[in-house]
This record gives sequence, structure tokens and C-alpha cells, in this order.
Amino acid sequence: MLRHSDWGEADRLLTLYSREQGKLRAVAKGVRRMHSRKAGHLEPFTRVVIMLAHGRDLWIVTQAESLDAYQPLRENLFLTGTASYVIELVDRFSYEEGENSQIYRLLTDTLSRLSSGEDPFLVVRYYELHLLDLLGFRPELTHCVNCRAEIKAQDQFFLAEQGGVLCPGCGPGKPEVKPVSMLALKFLRHVQRSTFEHVRRAHIPPTVQSEMEALLQYYLTYLLERGLNSPIFLREVARKNYSVQ
Repeated sequence: MLRHSDWGEADRLLTLYSREQGKLRAVAKGVRRMHSRKAGHLEPFTRVVIMLAHGRDLWIVTQAESLDAYQPLRENLFLTGTASYVIELVDRFSYEEGENSQIYRLLTDTLSRLSSGEDPFLVVRYYELHLLDLLGFRPELTHCVNCRAEIKAQDQFFLAEQGGVLCPGCGPGKPEVKPVSMLALKFLRHVQRSTFEHVRRAHIPPTVQSEMEALLQYYLTYLLERGLNSPIFLREVARKNYSVQ
């Protein structure tokens, strides 16, 4: 489940991402009552089996059973914020009832990796780049998007409007262009083209991690035409010195 909001006196409106139908909305009737059997199964970033019935305007939840509550994500504030970011991305990029089983698999794999103690930085960067790939927004990282020259082992530039890297001959002076170091580009390309089993072995310096994260936030914000809420929360958590347990 992606998120929920109160609906009427005792119901909840749920936003779900399903394997069979992609994103959809459904009403869980009576779930806010104290003795509701479904309430514990219908929490954000919980993987559930749900039976739905056709309502007049929305799906109606008739049964729900948890498959994985990803409990460690609820016990650590940083992981809670990270999982919320993962959910927010797929929610913002998805349209209702557009089936994509690959996105569903990427989403559940990502929550499982976060829950099992994998490095959140690598998990999230892998998720971002591979989600962009599945959505048709794969950033071009091997050739200059302007002159099509192959990118060399040197510092480059990145322009969200053109969806990728600009070489030193094409990048300088363009509005909104961002510099990208050789190391950051190297690791971005590694994450983009590799399986997670290979990515999880990477040792990326903290300064390069910050650069990669900032560059992807710049690109995602451009695509969505607005900022995301979860990164603000995560920065506040970091400011207060919470740490991954």
C-alpha cells in the first residue's frame, strides 16, 4: 500500500500499487473503527493480498491479509523516511490502473532490501535509476546528448532538460546545466547498468555519494515539475543526528 487518507466517518481511501493493475484507489469500509480486522493489514509500505469488489465509483476492499509488513522500516526513523521516499516516487510517477509488473517487483525488492539492512544509499540510487529506466526516462550517461560524442574519462556536465550528460565542449554556459565529476558519473553508470548484487559491493566516497544524490534529485524534480516531500523529511532527520540502526 502506498498511502491512505480518512474517508467519511469510519472509512479510509487507500492508494495501492498492485502487480496486476498498477496504481489504483480503493475504499476500506469501517477500517477506522476500533475492532476492525482489516486495519492492521492496511498500513503504508505493507505488502498485502487484497480482495476487491466493484463499487459505484471506487474499488471496495472486502478482504486483506499482510504478506510482509517490513517491520524494520517502522522501527527506525531514517528507514521510515527512506521507505516513504521510495513510495512517493512511484506514486508521483504512476497513473491509475496502468499495469507494470516490473515496477511492482522493483518496489517490493527495494523495500525488502531496506528492511534487510542493505546500504540505504545504494538501495535508493539503484531504485531511482532503474525506476527511471522502466518509466522511459533513462538518463543518457555514455554519450553527449548534444553532439553524441562518446563520454571520456573526465569531468562532464548534466542537463535535465536534455535528459543526460553533456561533454566539456557542449556543456559550459547552458542554463541549468550541472557539473558532474568523473567519479560520480562512473558510479552512476555502474548502478544504471548492473544488477543489485554487483551494485551492493560498491564502495563510494561520501563526497561522491552526495554528488550522485543531488544530481538525481535535480533530474527527478525536473521530470516531476515539482519537489518531493520525503527528501525534506530525510534532511531534517539527518540534521537531528538520527542514524541507521
